[in-house]
Amino acid sequence: MRQTGSPTVRRRRLASDLRHLRERSQLTLEEVGQQLGWSTTKISRIETSRVGVTPKDVERLLGLYGVDGLRREELLKLARDARKKGWWHAYDDLSSEYASYIGLEAEAASMKSFAPVVLPGLLQTEDYARAVIRAGLVLSPPGEVEHRIEIRMARQSVLAGDEPLRLWTVLDEAVIRRLIGGPAVMHAQLKRLLEVMEAPNITIQLLPFATGAHSGTSGAFQIMEFPEPADPDVVFLENLTDSLYVEKDADVYRYTVAFDHLRARALDPDESRRLIEEAAARLG
Repeated sequence: MRQTGSPTVRRRRLASDLRHLRERSQLTLEEVGQQLGWSTTKISRIETSRVGVTPKDVERLLGLYGVDGLRREELLKLARDARKKGWWHAYDDLSSEYASYIGLEAEAASMKSFAPVVLPGLLQTEDYARAVIRAGLVLSPPGEVEHRIEIRMARQSVLAGDEPLRLWTVLDEAVIRRLIGGPAVMHAQLKRLLEVMEAPNITIQLLPFATGAHSGTSGAFQIMEFPEPADPDVVFLENLTDSLYVEKDADVYRYTVAFDHLRARALDPDESRRLIEEAAARLG
């Protein structure tokens, strides 16, 4: 079932609102810290949604910023909602970065994704995911691979239901050519890809090798868009040791333009389907 009211998104919105209220009050982080007896680090982490904030602390901030009435009640409710748990919090060992990503993904209305190496997790079969995760976890405790697969499969529920995530993915041709997990696993994965392409909320395009240099040569990225205007778009980037959220309007715009260029140069969905069918037939 599709998650609604993701606490991750609520915390992000609350952080943004608190930052804007401080700026409107013309107070610096240091001045707020002095008046409330808090460190500037604490305030900064609250305003960047690095940490959660209790309703009691929100009350103190709102008092300092002179916020009362209906607006005060709205923000306190937002603070309470931001402390609720999503389904992913049942996995105690999830890193805070991964938990934050799942929360954003669960609430997003649409996602634009560029994948130059492997399929996005939302489109992976269990066996394909197993091969990808094993390759990435050179050193891992017993059961870690299967644990991660379970979470990845659970995430795919956002593509189903009454209001499924609208996913538009541009895949580099290398994604369907790279033999991951062996011929049988890759064949099953390509067949699954052909099946999901039938869904009205999923669009998949292939960027052929013949395209040459393109606007996605810097690597994979995902642009998440949310149903509420108060929740601005965010770009997610990931590498071997870290993940990054790009939220400045100008930077998000640059990634949006880059994605528009990628899908303009990619094969249309019908041509992409034919190329995937040919790749699957060679493995079948």
